Amino acid sequence: MNSFFSQYGSEIATLTLEHLWLTASAMLFAAVIAIPAGIWLTRSPRWANPILTLANILQTIPSLAMFGFLLPLPWLGDRAARIAILALTAYALLPILRNTYAGIRNIDPSVIEVAKALGLTNMQRLFKVELPLAASFILAGLRTATVTCVGIATIAAAVGAGGLGELIFRGVASVDNRLVLAGAIPAALLALAADAALGLLERHYRTPRQQPG
Repeated sequence: MNSFFSQYGSEIATLTLEHLWLTASAMLFAAVIAIPAGIWLTRSPRWANPILTLANILQTIPSLAMFGFLLPLPWLGDRAARIAILALTAYALLPILRNTYAGIRNIDPSVIEVAKALGLTNMQRLFKVELPLAASFILAGLRTATVTCVGIATIAAAVGAGGLGELIFRGVASVDNRLVLAGAIPAALLALAADAALGLLERHYRTPRQQPG
């Protein structure tokens, strides 16, 4: 075991950083797209069902098929990392979009009326009332999306984008369970760490109104 880590330790660390970079980049893009879109849907609810349905369809596409669909695109096919980040962003959209929309829509209407009565503008109401009250919902969406991205990012190795999936694919090809575990265990630990960290934030922002029971 010591000889294995002396041989592959630096590669595991490098691929873990690649995995983190792919996931963080996709989550950043997904949050920048989905949170404003979710806010907009609360102002234009007639678009909610079509857009949420489209995001749901994107998430049901098998990950290998998604990478395959993106490969022929001329501005993506020559950069594997771009393919991986775009695919991961697509998978992360639904939980963030849905939770942002639901979190704001579920706010007690009387709270909104009070904010209007106090003379708050739409932007003030959004940033001082709606987003703080919906924060735990939004964080729950980010939490789900992050864990999903960490898992799916292992497939990015299939298109040469790097990450811990490289070790898993090499281990499967060479029937070496040590390589499979060297990729799978750090990926699982990353998912657990992200879930725990965002779970703490979610509980911090959860109000009595949002607590179960």
